[in-house]
Amino acid sequence: MAESRTVAFHTLGCKLNFSETSSLSRMLELEGFEKKEFDDLADIYVINTCSVTDNADKECRQLVRRIQRKSPESLVVITGCYAQLKPKEISEIPGVDLVLGAAEKFNIAQHIRELAKGDSAKICSCDIEEVSGFHSSWSVNDRTRTFLKVQDGCDYNCSFCTIPMARGKSRSDSIANVVHNAEQLAANGVKEIVLTGVNLGDFRPPTSAGGDLAASTKENFYSLIQELEKVSGIHRYRISSIEPNLLTNEIIEFVANSSTFMPHFHIPLQSGSNKILGLMRRRYKRELYDERVALIKTLMPHCAIGVDVIVGFPGETEEEFNETFEFLHSLDISYLHVFTYSERDNTHALSMKPVVPMQIRNERNKTLRNLSYMKMQYFTEQHTGQTRKVLFEGHDKTGMMEGYTDNYIRIITPFRQEWVNEIVEWKI
Repeated sequence: MAESRTVAFHTLGCKLNFSETSSLSRMLELEGFEKKEFDDLADIYVINTCSVTDNADKECRQLVRRIQRKSPESLVVITGCYAQLKPKEISEIPGVDLVLGAAEKFNIAQHIRELAKGDSAKICSCDIEEVSGFHSSWSVNDRTRTFLKVQDGCDYNCSFCTIPMARGKSRSDSIANVVHNAEQLAANGVKEIVLTGVNLGDFRPPTSAGGDLAASTKENFYSLIQELEKVSGIHRYRISSIEPNLLTNEIIEFVANSSTFMPHFHIPLQSGSNKILGLMRRRYKRELYDERVALIKTLMPHCAIGVDVIVGFPGETEEEFNETFEFLHSLDISYLHVFTYSERDNTHALSMKPVVPMQIRNERNKTLRNLSYMKMQYFTEQHTGQTRKVLFEGHDKTGMMEGYTDNYIRIITPFRQEWVNEIVEWKI
């Protein structure tokens, strides 16, 4: 193969994965690789995987089979959370050439240069306990909004979750470096940054060598957003997802009084039953969640609030599901992300009984998705007739374009080039 090789990427899972894929792509382009679309023919295909559900595992296998049919001579590289958790299993998928774990994904260029088709699949992985470094990542050119990674890993031990095993201990970028990245993005015309991480509220900058530990520990997520607000050129920030026990009153009050942090929170709940929350090893009860939503809505009645919820967790009775439904129904929230509980290897929940039948899990998922639709409809209707600021995306989708209001209402309108990456006053 010629040295100027082509590479295509596909991302499964969260916005954090999207920001990392974008950074990996830029790294390879700087090394002389030419980026292609995933549906095009390419010398190398990189799949950045997720491990949150078994669907992501299945999708990864399907993508490899697709590549094999389309371009059997191409190299296939698998990285991301699934690659860290089950490297041997992935290496045995026909067509996979390289598996890169959490510590090695940012050395992708070096590994690819050493690869040859036909060799047995190479695994470059390590014990997740050894992963300690932080790699800045952000998405550009994918859409108008940029997802900026500021934190990675998680020290929590929720009983359903594999992420600590896939990404390691909680670690963060320095505030100075995040601010520098935001300034660079502003200089490149970015107007909205979505702050992302595995456990964003646990943002704790590393102590510099010989630095004052006491001073370092004072730096936290609240310190970060205060500094980011000072960056000129960024018109909007969003907080991607933050645990309710880490979403402090001072953060909520800061956002309420900020001109650049948007009135939009995404706060995982997972269950409206305190019993189930205990089994999940979540670090709060529903009463705390209720308090957070109430404070947000008191200070920002127009604020959008998104909620993650899991249905069909082991031991979830019909009564407890109804408790979750009624709790969500009573909350002044805007939309739900509903996840059907999926058994994951090496998690505590795997041993819990009784197991909820899959048919019931799916029915509960449908019930909450319907509730989400109604919540979003109601939230949008509350703002009908108001004029709000919309930042429009650059994509032309069959003559249409889309954007979001400050409080995350989706707007679709006929494409106008002059509105791309512009903030437009819009009557809802």
